[in-house]
Amino acid sequence: MADPRELGGPALVATFCGKCDCGCPQLFVDETASPDRRIVITDDFGQRVQMSADQFGSLVEEAKAGNLDPVVSGVGVAVGG
Repeated sequence: MADPRELGGPALVATFCGKCDCGCPQLFVDETASPDRRIVITDDFGQRVQMSADQFGSLVEEAKAGNLDPVVSGVGVAVGG
């Protein structure tokens, strides 16, 4: 199978879960996209989110700071906040 980068497609950075065969969420970098849409996250339902590297960096910072932990645990999640 050809490397997607050779075909001008997004480069796979990470697969989240990967312990099953159900189409796990994945993170890509699409160098051919405009800068505001270069980071691509796909889910196991075929949906995708595109964002800039700065936006993704902000998401990573929030996760590292523990600010997204309530989302993962499902408790204490403030909606719209």
